[in-house]
Amino acid sequence: MPQYLVCNYIPDNFDPSTVTEAMMEEIHALNREMIAAGVRKFACGIAPPANAKTLRKQSDGKVSITDGPYTETKEHLAGFWVINAGDLEEALEWAKLTTVAQQRPIEVLPFFDGDLDNAIRANASDAQ
Repeated sequence: MPQYLVCNYIPDNFDPSTVTEAMMEEIHALNREMIAAGVRKFACGIAPPANAKTLRKQSDGKVSITDGPYTETKEHLAGFWVINAGDLEEALEWAKLTTVAQQRPIEVLPFFDGDLDNAIRANASDAQ
């Protein structure tokens, strides 16, 4: 069964005190629903980007490690689910529930199945 990454993002200036107990319960209820339906493989929150480390291969073959996130954006990944879904439409249905529970944008990405030709064909048909 295909797997999808369901990501939620928060602004860099996110105030955690805006998260209510009701919101947390809605997120926990969604997690219980996903587990009961057998779609949730994994879920977690992520530390703020200030805790990130970025690694880059240098021309001399060594690896440099710097503090902070790789990208500079106004929003950052706050957490994610890995779900099993029959197809993208089913994954999007679960994502609709997550955006309601999280009260913020959600992004859905299919996992790459290793078939590059298939991925290119799918991308080309989506663009039409």
